Amino acid sequence: MLNNWIKNTFIFLPAFFAGILFDTNKILYIIIGMLLFSFAASSIYIVNDYRDRFKDAQHPTKRFRPLAAGTVSSSFAFLLCIVLISISLIGSYFIDPNLFYFILFYYLLNLSYSFGLKNISILDVIIIAIGFILRIQAGAILANVPISVWLNLMVFLLALFIALGKRRDDVLLQYNSGIEMRKSLGGYNIEFLNVTITFLCAIIIVCYLMYTVDERVDARFSSNKLYFTSLFVLIGIFRYLQLIYVKNDTGSPTKIIYKDRFLQITILLWIVSFYVLIYLKHIIA
Repeated sequence: MLNNWIKNTFIFLPAFFAGILFDTNKILYIIIGMLLFSFAASSIYIVNDYRDRFKDAQHPTKRFRPLAAGTVSSSFAFLLCIVLISISLIGSYFIDPNLFYFILFYYLLNLSYSFGLKNISILDVIIIAIGFILRIQAGAILANVPISVWLNLMVFLLALFIALGKRRDDVLLQYNSGIEMRKSLGGYNIEFLNVTITFLCAIIIVCYLMYTVDERVDARFSSNKLYFTSLFVLIGIFRYLQLIYVKNDTGSPTKIIYKDRFLQITILLWIVSFYVLIYLKHIIA
């Protein structure tokens, strides 16, 4: 569950790109907002794990989850679920009613996902991507900054890319084990996912390049050097495609990032390059 909390760091993106990441008056609210979002997400994971506990028990890695392994009782999980979502909703309402509505919508959407929508192929990955959009929208509320169309588009595409990579991993596991991992996999196969992931990579690259040369974006950052950061995006995507197609690494994008040093360094360099352009632009001006 801790690994899934990392997804909620997307809530910091609006503040980072607005150049106010170190504004102490706002960063505290953003941290609290991330925790509240994490509590809501954890509550959903408990619901999902409870419903899938018997199927997860047959999965090579998911069988170690507390409910699937039987190390945590269903009654305790239910109580924890109620406590987490209550803290999230009540806390968000007192911080900002708009944050409350975003978390409530996120919770209801993912509850619908857990109770059936996850079984509908294509729709399942779209819902996951929408969840990331809701995270950055919540971050924009807490930072009190506008979100560009570009940021919404890039986050949606990246989240869709991650979700499809996870489905590819699930399909390979299902092929190898002969066990049905999830119902939505009936609408996927390796050929479809390979083509879709490659196609999506091309869209991400084009969109990112257009983003870096957009005059309005350059004006907002007071820099026309954003295109330099596209180098790390290209390297990162090429590395991921190399791992799954050449080295036959079956992990999802998040799992691959956790263990591939090359990708970790590439992402770090991308972050550093943007940090320099946003926060240290007076040095390179």
